[in-house]
Amino acid sequence: MHIKRCSNDSQMGPTVLVLSPTRELATQIQDEAQKFGGSSRITCTCLYGGAPKGPQLREIERGVDIVVATPGRLNDILEMRRVSLQQVSYLVLDEADRMLDMGFEPQIRKIVKEVPTRRQTLMYTATWPREVRKIAADLLVNPVQVNIGNIDELVANKSITQNVEVLAPMVKHRRLEQILRSQEPGSKIIVFCSTKKMCDQLARNLSQFGAASIHGDKSQADRDYVLGQFRSGRSPVLVATDVAARGLDIKDIRVVINYDFPTGIEDYVHRIGRTGRAGATGLAFTFFGDQDSKHASDLIKVLEGANQQVPAELREMASRGGGMGRPRRWAPSSGGYDGERGGRTDSGYGGRDGGRGGRGISTSSSWHEKSGMIVVSMIVMIRDAVGVVVLTGLIVLLDVIIPQCSVSTS
Repeated sequence: MHIKRCSNDSQMGPTVLVLSPTRELATQIQDEAQKFGGSSRITCTCLYGGAPKGPQLREIERGVDIVVATPGRLNDILEMRRVSLQQVSYLVLDEADRMLDMGFEPQIRKIVKEVPTRRQTLMYTATWPREVRKIAADLLVNPVQVNIGNIDELVANKSITQNVEVLAPMVKHRRLEQILRSQEPGSKIIVFCSTKKMCDQLARNLSQFGAASIHGDKSQADRDYVLGQFRSGRSPVLVATDVAARGLDIKDIRVVINYDFPTGIEDYVHRIGRTGRAGATGLAFTFFGDQDSKHASDLIKVLEGANQQVPAELREMASRGGGMGRPRRWAPSSGGYDGERGGRTDSGYGGRDGGRGGRGISTSSSWHEKSGMIVVSMIVMIRDAVGVVVLTGLIVLLDVIIPQCSVSTS
């Protein structure tokens, strides 16, 4: 609707720009945009690192209405002066907290400077720390804020049965194999590891289960192939770093196994949220060791909030002082990963998982409320439809829609 009202020349640049932290999420957004926009002849391209620039540049030259991009690759193409953002009037920052966590803030700010100030901006974030609030205040003007769920407390999806096992490192692999053998043949299972080396090692050791690995050092072709095999069920066990923890919309994942506990409790909630989606039930197994004791108290809160059993050993760890506050997760570096510049070497990305809650809207004017509500209801409906919004604490921020492309509220 917005693109049709603006009637821009697509060869002069896109009307809609969507920034996403990783190439997997970016291509997934592109697929959905093409699904909904194809019948209206709305064109879309995806720009991401780890792939040749040539085909991406040719699509831009032919003209596109929507560009979905990772910040690093888009910044590279902007420096080449091969794309103009002067027609962009609709800017979306998806998984804003994850993009900051991956060190993309400098690229985001540089890109936004190329976009006209007369625009509508939408920002999606699963968490609401000080760093995200700051960039929201800098990039948005008098935004309408929509909260889905409790943004002050992590709540896991109650449809997921969470099993936490306190184990010594030397017995983890044997226990992993026991869990895999206990599942029905062909069940889709994700095993999360903390390092790329362990990811590849486990995939080799679990070859009899049809395991394949995915992480940030894999080429784009390899990652696409592995995800395709996993989706189809030909490789029913996916061993992954947090690159698969958020945002991937893969149906029928039966079990999530945290072979290594993540670096933060937020990532734990996002990891287990790969299962139990769209009304289904799921299973999550988490191996927890002494080295993870600082997360014990936070993990207990998540378990209790979802009415799950808490192991006595975990309570004992917490009583010894584990889990006193969350570590600071935000990276000040300028970069990213997956073929982008600098930043962290391997990280997960945005998705919305966990429990559900009420929705609240705060606004500074009735005009903002009317225009904001139209856009919000449309976006939430689409994202629910594709199975992406099953989350705790999603925050959507929308600023002023530009007059010449505004949606009538009458």
